[in-house]
Amino acid sequence: MDIRTIDALTLSKMFLAGAKNLEAKKEWINELNVFPVPDGDTGTNMTLTIMSAANAVGAIDHMEMDVLSKAISSGSLRGARGNSGVILSQLLRGFTRGIEKHRELDSVIIAAAMERAVETAYKAVMKPKEGTILTVAREAASKASEICQDKTDLEGFFEEILACAEETLKKTPDLLPVLKEAGVVDSGGQGLVEVLRGCLDGFLGKEVDYSEFQKPQTPGITKISPETEKEIKFGYCTEFIILLEKTLSDEEQYAFKDFLNSIGDSIVLVADDEIVKVHVHTNHPGQAFEKALEYGALSRMKVDNMREEHQEKLIKDAERLAREQAAADAARKPLKDNGFIAVSAGDGLSAIFKELGVDYLIEGGQTMNPSTDDMLKAIEAVRARTVYIFPNNTNIILAANQARDLTEGKDIIVVPTKTIPQGISSIISFVPEKSGEENLEAMKEAISSVKTGQVTYAVRDTRVEEKDIHEGDYMGIGDRGILAVGSDMEQVALDMVEAMADEESEVISVYYGKEVDADAAEALSAKLEEAYPDCEIEVNAGGQPVYYYIISVE
Repeated sequence: MDIRTIDALTLSKMFLAGAKNLEAKKEWINELNVFPVPDGDTGTNMTLTIMSAANAVGAIDHMEMDVLSKAISSGSLRGARGNSGVILSQLLRGFTRGIEKHRELDSVIIAAAMERAVETAYKAVMKPKEGTILTVAREAASKASEICQDKTDLEGFFEEILACAEETLKKTPDLLPVLKEAGVVDSGGQGLVEVLRGCLDGFLGKEVDYSEFQKPQTPGITKISPETEKEIKFGYCTEFIILLEKTLSDEEQYAFKDFLNSIGDSIVLVADDEIVKVHVHTNHPGQAFEKALEYGALSRMKVDNMREEHQEKLIKDAERLAREQAAADAARKPLKDNGFIAVSAGDGLSAIFKELGVDYLIEGGQTMNPSTDDMLKAIEAVRARTVYIFPNNTNIILAANQARDLTEGKDIIVVPTKTIPQGISSIISFVPEKSGEENLEAMKEAISSVKTGQVTYAVRDTRVEEKDIHEGDYMGIGDRGILAVGSDMEQVALDMVEAMADEESEVISVYYGKEVDADAAEALSAKLEEAYPDCEIEVNAGGQPVYYYIISVE
């Protein structure tokens, strides 16, 4: 077939097909992690990022290029998780900026948009590395620019771009030695190739199930107990988004909320310049919809009969509403000078951050990176002029930076903490009398004095950093690589500390995970005290998943 242009509808189908193909391959992509740890998350992060955009695309009623571009860009930016997800969102952001003003796209426009995508993504990464998703994207864009004038038939054009991306992906181990040693290609690059492959399938009209983007998912229904049913005053959990015709004034927001209170309870109403997100428990969902139509068109309408829902879902909804209501209550509090947001995983670690004065904890970490939208919600909830964010994970810093760049009206300072111990030390170094810049410098200095090691287990056989690793081995992973490997967890922890400690070390802090009991942690502490008599040894119940021990040396 000789097709020289595509419209917004065709592009939307291509994009959704790309998202579906990535989702189908996410677990395989997760397994391409260089370190054989049980938390490979590149596929998951990229999938959650693109699915956020895909859901936004699925909600479009009238498909136009500018509307489609905005849905892809905004959805991916807010849903971005992890470094790979943030980079993907920036690629999509740049691409959509290159197409948003066109009604139809030909090979020349698409090539220019791909170049803009790469430029946008490279700017978002402080120290771009070759042999990654960025390299695959750059070479694919370069190929598009090279052939766009002659290859006007889009089928051949897209096929050559995909072939170039696949060939570049195969070369990533030659650009990053750590990939070659582990015997894998770059996982982010693989994710991008799967998106491009899916896009081509969508263009060629191959069968793709788009149903999940076109209508709400219907979960299996389990009857709840009669006692619980009697406690439900309003039977329908009703949610929707209003696409505003004009920005709502404060008076209109109050009036709308008063109306919702007159027909239900558990009201959550979050508004910005373009949309209003509404949640209400009511016996008359239609009345809520009719009133909302006075302000604009409706999207993502969802009504659940709570008397037929599973008890666990009700509990989770109640917890979510409580968090959202707490955020709404916080919005009424007066602004304070400084506020703190930290990412944490584990009850013990979260309790430590709370004791140190953190206002808002985002649940997450290596196994589940919070999204940019999670960061934005936290920023909104913290009523402070200056808000410090402690990502506490290398893979979360970019999402925090992206949330900072999307925030107006507050001074957001992202402290580049890569581990939980770095976050704890940074917060301790905060001095209220200092400016934000002075505190950031002090916190960076605190970070530089902390060495962190984490003990977990290997999920496959491999060779990394000249160490042979077998499935089931314990690994001690430090700030710059694997410090110890063995079959005895305690010995690996001791070997890991030995690799971090030196004559200047003063404090060794041990945070034991949820799969380690207190006696084992105390036994390890006793051996550390014997080995390092001049150091203060601290032991804390961290409760973190995946990592048996997180140990810092300062």
